Amino acid sequence: MTDYGAFATGPLFGLPLQELWFGLVFFILGMFLFLDGFDFGVGAIFATRDDDEERETLLAAIGPFWDGNEVWLVVFGGALFAAFPAVYANLFSRHYLLMFAILGALILRGLAPEMYEQRHDEAWQTWWGRAFVVGSVSTPFLLGVFAAHWLLGVESLLSLPGVVVGLAVVALTVVAGVGFLAMKTRGSLQRDVADYGPRAMAAYLALVVVTLGYLVAVRPDLGVLAPIPLALVVVSLAAAAGYLLALRDGRYTLAFATVPILVFAFVALVATLMFPLADPATGLTVADAIVSVLPLNIMSVASALLLPLVFAYFGILYSTFSGPIETGESYS
Repeated sequence: MTDYGAFATGPLFGLPLQELWFGLVFFILGMFLFLDGFDFGVGAIFATRDDDEERETLLAAIGPFWDGNEVWLVVFGGALFAAFPAVYANLFSRHYLLMFAILGALILRGLAPEMYEQRHDEAWQTWWGRAFVVGSVSTPFLLGVFAAHWLLGVESLLSLPGVVVGLAVVALTVVAGVGFLAMKTRGSLQRDVADYGPRAMAAYLALVVVTLGYLVAVRPDLGVLAPIPLALVVVSLAAAAGYLLALRDGRYTLAFATVPILVFAFVALVATLMFPLADPATGLTVADAIVSVLPLNIMSVASALLLPLVFAYFGILYSTFSGPIETGESYS
């Protein structure tokens, strides 16, 4: 029998791997919501454009990125399954209809621009343009519903807090999409897109306030008024103010730089309110749900080696396709 020694008897280097993996799962979810979030936001803004050239510009802006960004959702599912298999099983069995709806929305979002480019026929492009918008809006909405239901232990398909959080996530993706497009476009399109930013931010903040008010009134056990959640709210407000000021001053790169702060503050708030539970519906704590020491140590070493490569890939991807969209560029 193989003797794994200390590698199988205690956490690697004495690190709090249970908590680190809980944080890593939510970090990966945050990476998906940030990177694919601006893609979703572009899809929502696509609905406001009726000029063919402007629509091509919007599609060209996300063309090199969206399929790579979706990888983070796959990594989220894989990390959740590997580190917290009981939570993965419970969540996906309770919310299997919601999972299928998210998958269907993602397929529609991915298929629509490909089909849109196949024929330059008005009726054809109108239909697939609408499909692109529906997929881009419904995916973050359903992901918000999923996050709310996970936190609150809701087992139904829809709930009032789920709908409110879903709408908040949609608004957040529009905020991200505005920041991204303001960097990637020029002229009248850039000015028009930037005008949507304050309205999207106002909607996001209003929906967050409603959600927090609900949690304070109905679920005081979650500790919304504890120091860390309040600090995350303050960070979000500061980032929102920075976003609005940067848009006003035409500093679009700075505006987009505030988006990950907003996104990760939102995800961290969900994680903080949930901890130490990993599955509030069943009462499973992080310590109860985590895998045994040996596979946890092996996964930790593998993650430490692979994650820098993933970040290097995305760094190369985004640096290669940096800069504004030039006249004549298209999605295909």
